[in-house]
Amino acid sequence: MKHSRHAAAVTSLPQAPNDEASHRVRRYALTMGIRMVFFLLMFLVQPYGWYTWVFAVCAAVLPYIAVVFANAGADSTEKTVESPTLQLETPHSRPVITDDGVFTVQENVDRPQGRDDER
Repeated sequence: MKHSRHAAAVTSLPQAPNDEASHRVRRYALTMGIRMVFFLLMFLVQPYGWYTWVFAVCAAVLPYIAVVFANAGADSTEKTVESPTLQLETPHSRPVITDDGVFTVQENVDRPQGRDDER
């Protein structure tokens, strides 16, 4: 039994796993860096007041946010795969798809007589 397979266009493929992991690590490190700034501001800004509590809450909540964003990954958004058959059609060629899933491109290019490598 033959299965019909459609090739995915390169522009619609998901991000490589190594690139996605490094992006998630950078996002986590950035969020934890911002947390450290809030933690330092909590102790360094004098006199202590209501804003000290705001810095403390931000320093306490940001680790949870950092973990959630780091684990979210790229799989949370649905991406559609583009068909490359739409890009094959040009004014000089026309793809013909047969019943067995194979397609051929018929070219009708008017070339001047002579060698092909002359331009």
